Amino acid sequence: MSKIDLKRELKHLYKPPARSVATVDVPAMRFLMIDGQGDPNNSTEYAEAVEALFSVSYVTKFSVKRSLSAVDYSVMPLEGLWWSDDWSSFTSGDRSAWKWTMMIMQPDFASDDAISEAIDQVRTKKSLKAIDLLRLESFTEGLCVQTLHIGPFSDEGPTIERIHTYIESKAKLRGKHHEIYLSDIRRAAPAKWKTVLRQPMTVG
Repeated sequence: MSKIDLKRELKHLYKPPARSVATVDVPAMRFLMIDGQGDPNNSTEYAEAVEALFSVSYVTKFSVKRSLSAVDYSVMPLEGLWWSDDWSSFTSGDRSAWKWTMMIMQPDFASDDAISEAIDQVRTKKSLKAIDLLRLESFTEGLCVQTLHIGPFSDEGPTIERIHTYIESKAKLRGKHHEIYLSDIRRAAPAKWKTVLRQPMTVG
C-alpha cells in the first residue's frame, strides 16, 4: 500500500511563511464544497456543513484505501472562501456580514464515482441536513498572495490588512478571501491556531 502526504507534496500552498507574505500560483484542484452565510461561531448551518464535508471526505479516504489502487492519504484540512459586499468587513472582523463556501480538497486518485458513493453512504448512515448541499467542483485561483496567521480567528484583521496592503502596492484584489485551517481547534489553544490566509490578485 502506498502512502501519500498531500500537504507535503503541496507544501508551497499549505505551509507558507508566518513572518512574510508569499506569492503563489494556485492550480486547478477538486473540492467538495458547501455554500452558506453568517458568523460561523453561532451558525448551525455552518456546523452542519463542516460535519458533512468531513464525513464524506473520511468515507472517501477509506474507500480509496480499500480499493485496488490501495492508496493511503490524510484527509486534507478544512478550507473556507469568504466574501462580502464590503471588503472592510474582513479587517474589522464583522463576520456576520460574510458569505462563505466551506470546502475540502479531494485528491485526483479519488474518483468521482468513489466520492459519489461516499456521499450516498453518509446519506444512508447519518441524518445530515447539509449532505444534499454538497457539490464536487474544480476550483482554480491562479496568482495569489498568502501568509500563515498564528492565533485566534478574531485576531486575523491585521494579518489580512497586511496582505491587502501588499497586493494594493503592486496589483489589485480579486476573488474571495481564502482561509485554510491547519489546526484542530478542539485540541489546540487559540494562541497556537495556524491558519493560511490567501487572497487572489490581478496584476496589470
